[in-house]
Amino acid sequence: MKPLSINVSHIPSKIKQIVHSVSMAIDNGGLKPHSKLPSINDFSKTYHYGRDTVEKAYRELIEEGYIYAVPAKGYYVVGKKDKKIKVLLIFNKLSSYKKIIYYSFIDTLQERAVVDLQVHHYDIRRLEEILEANTGKYHYYVIMPHFFHKTSKKAYLKVLKSIPTSQLLIMDKHVPELGKHHMTVYQDFKQDIRDVLESSEKLLKKYTRLTIVFPMQSNHPRDIVEGCSEYCLKHRKQFDVVSSLDREEPQAGTVYIVTAESDLAQLIKKAREAGLQPGKNIGIISFNETVLKELLEITVITTDFEGMGKTAAQMLLNKEVKQVKNPFRMIVRKSL
Repeated sequence: MKPLSINVSHIPSKIKQIVHSVSMAIDNGGLKPHSKLPSINDFSKTYHYGRDTVEKAYRELIEEGYIYAVPAKGYYVVGKKDKKIKVLLIFNKLSSYKKIIYYSFIDTLQERAVVDLQVHHYDIRRLEEILEANTGKYHYYVIMPHFFHKTSKKAYLKVLKSIPTSQLLIMDKHVPELGKHHMTVYQDFKQDIRDVLESSEKLLKKYTRLTIVFPMQSNHPRDIVEGCSEYCLKHRKQFDVVSSLDREEPQAGTVYIVTAESDLAQLIKKAREAGLQPGKNIGIISFNETVLKELLEITVITTDFEGMGKTAAQMLLNKEVKQVKNPFRMIVRKSL
């Protein structure tokens, strides 16, 4: 038998470290069916684990169906317990857009994987708890690393780095500090928003000011604001950021970018009350496509949510370690 690769410092229990290493080697084909494992004494000496620890780990592997014991002969590999890969998908929140990603992800994996879903609600401590409770139980951990604005980069990098890079897939956000040895499919929020605004400059020329409605409690990436600011600076437009429209009266000559559905409804209502016509003397751009926005002829900027889920699933199935930027576009309608 080839030496086991025991690199599981992220797993606190020594018993779980052995179980994880052996079960993963079996699942990945590194240990062939009916091949003999080291004796408890040999394993203990080779990998520097206590004999009792190895014995308890072997017992757990037997209970889980990975190995079997032959009296007076030793321990042997049963084979792959389950050909399906096990995936823990961790979203930052639940929304209609996350639903699109989720169904695209599982539809692409089909019967080749078992997917469990959890939500960390922007809370780095909650993510840490989820990972600690599920360490060693999955082949892959797919995470959306969007957190409260007050969360430090150091804090979330520490948690993300606790997962072996070969088992980590980052979705929706680029985290370059993790290096290039993990899988990721992401949006570049600052560059994306700047690029789509540039691509629609002919339509935006008639507006002298751009206002983004950016609720602070929404935890949207601040890169969105930075991208809008850079575009306005280049094209010499006035630029404003407001957290709500409660005290704002829509102004002619202004194009509004709204990130929340409730703000979009409020903006449309206030524009009508002020006698402003979207696409004529006021512009409206909303984040993410919905059927209602299509019916109301609202211009939207959106990533390809279905494509994101599909790309992530294909990476896992093909074991492709790469970084993929997800497509981002503007759907121009009468509100611009």
